[in-house]
Amino acid sequence: MQLVEVEVMRLGLDRSTNSYVVILQEKGGARLLPIWIGQPEAESIVIEMNKLKRERPLTHDLCKNLIIGLGGTLRRVHITKVENRTFYAELHIARSTGAVHIDARPSDSIAIALRFEAPIFAQESLLTALLLEEGQAAAPETLAEPSEEMSADQLKEYLENLRPEDFGKFNM
Repeated sequence: MQLVEVEVMRLGLDRSTNSYVVILQEKGGARLLPIWIGQPEAESIVIEMNKLKRERPLTHDLCKNLIIGLGGTLRRVHITKVENRTFYAELHIARSTGAVHIDARPSDSIAIALRFEAPIFAQESLLTALLLEEGQAAAPETLAEPSEEMSADQLKEYLENLRPEDFGKFNM
């Protein structure tokens, strides 16, 4: 299995499906991997990317705390395959007693990896050379300018109001 390191490039709302999409880009390259994800995972990714402070830990913060509390650390995430339009991923956790690989959804894996600042790798065959329209810049900064103290409702409204041009449009 040939893996390629990727990083979160953009996150936005696909208005045609009313679903959120996280776009991963090959590190130091141009190939992309769009993955459609749920609203809670999208919110969690945006919160972590923008280092927003929450009063209580979210589920992905809890996952990080559990991994650390059990003596582990997240070394990396692998997005391994897609079957029937469903993506699969693994969390690679290192502990003093050895490594363990945990099956997980890519959206959860990405949210947790961001919290650990762990690298994300994707199976090379999943990457595609999609083209950005209108010369869109391929930078995570296109994501957001949310304030430090957004409420859950404000964050939801922000995510719902992202336009396709806020995260780029793609041509096959």
